[in-house]
Amino acid sequence: MQTSNTRHSLAVPTRREALYQFGAGVGSLALASLLNADESEALPQSKTHHPPRAKRCIFLMMEGGPSHLDTFDPKPELNDRHLQEFTRSGKEQSAMSSGKRYFVKSPFEFKRAGKCGADISTEFEHLQTCVDDICFYRGAYVESVNHPTACYHVNTGNRFGGDPALGAWVTYGLGSENKNLPGFVVLPRTSYPQGGASNWSNGFFPAEYQGTPLRAAGSPILDLNPPTRITRDRQRKNLDLLASLNREHLAARPGRSELDARLNSYELAYRMQSEVPDVLELNTESASTLQMYGIDQPKTETFGRKCLLARRLIEKGVRFVQVYSGNWDSHDYIYRAHGSLIKAVDKPIAALLKDLKQRGLLKDTLVVCCGEFGRTPDNGQRSGGKAYGRDHNANAMAMWFAGGGTKPGHTIGATDEIGGKAVECAHHIRDVHVTLLHLLGLDDNRLTFYHAGRFKQLSQFGGQVINELLS
Repeated sequence: MQTSNTRHSLAVPTRREALYQFGAGVGSLALASLLNADESEALPQSKTHHPPRAKRCIFLMMEGGPSHLDTFDPKPELNDRHLQEFTRSGKEQSAMSSGKRYFVKSPFEFKRAGKCGADISTEFEHLQTCVDDICFYRGAYVESVNHPTACYHVNTGNRFGGDPALGAWVTYGLGSENKNLPGFVVLPRTSYPQGGASNWSNGFFPAEYQGTPLRAAGSPILDLNPPTRITRDRQRKNLDLLASLNREHLAARPGRSELDARLNSYELAYRMQSEVPDVLELNTESASTLQMYGIDQPKTETFGRKCLLARRLIEKGVRFVQVYSGNWDSHDYIYRAHGSLIKAVDKPIAALLKDLKQRGLLKDTLVVCCGEFGRTPDNGQRSGGKAYGRDHNANAMAMWFAGGGTKPGHTIGATDEIGGKAVECAHHIRDVHVTLLHLLGLDDNRLTFYHAGRFKQLSQFGGQVINELLS
């Protein structure tokens, strides 16, 4: 958990970074001693690599792979090819996409909404009223068609996991605006996404940068309230005693970041007990606000609560909030499966955008919505060829952005005539990551962390800003 508003990524090298750069020939003991020196040159948290367009981010993760062809990227060509059979052979993305196939048209109608005329499925009854504030992007692609590796790729930049999550990089670079709350909060489903908690891991960062998940059922945070017999004064004395013992233990074992993070976590947990209950108490909102988010309706209540909580968290200074929805993995019965999921998220997401806008927060809050990959324009012979659905597709996916310096009321990029591949303004997911950091005032090439013998970055080995997405 982020416990400090001290910023660790710098526009100029710190003493530690400079030593790493020329320290390859220095004896390990001497280098270790030098690295423990005070980093008094660290720049204050308010310093970014360049002027930011956004101060914070809400990332809506549609886990399972939502179909771009049935949401924001209509393909009339598929109407003409519907149920046309063919055999695909050669180098395929996966075994499921080879062999006998048939094309599948979208079961949904589309309309051109807003002044900008954005294409959107009519199932999005509420989101279609927000399209003039949204930048739709159809040019993204990834590398994996397996859910765990694809989730890792979108969330951490590394298909194989083990690296810091996107929210960890952002809080590492910018710090937290509220010392009583984590800088990176995750609102998962009851069942975690494929790949589990590694999707919001601190990776090779100190443990304090990991995402803090709030439980989807029951108390969002266990033991948030101490036993009634334990007063705040007694709790404070217990923590002080524990801290003195742990610091003595740590002094004899320098460099143990896990223990240092644990000490910080104890302190943060103590402070959270006084602030978090108020943040989580949604009943302090007006009845009209609860209704706007759909919290009064069974279908939209769960995701509506998450979206409203995301707004309250960023208002309190949380830097990065990730909100999960799923499961969008519709191989069969896409009309029923996607139709139900769209109805569950449509009203809450529209409410979030409108709420942020009317509070003056959308201009410097970046909202991102995507899954881990798109879906194919065709399917295999499943369920007798009648339960129309789609397979995984790493070559094309749709995502959208709102606020935070992105270009409102625009659709950027395009896929081919059947939606199988991104062909216009096509960019790898690493460029999306670089663009997101750029909007927050961070330069991916300068936001680095020394680990395993080299300076590492979110994009792995560099990327480019997608300027077409910027206002």
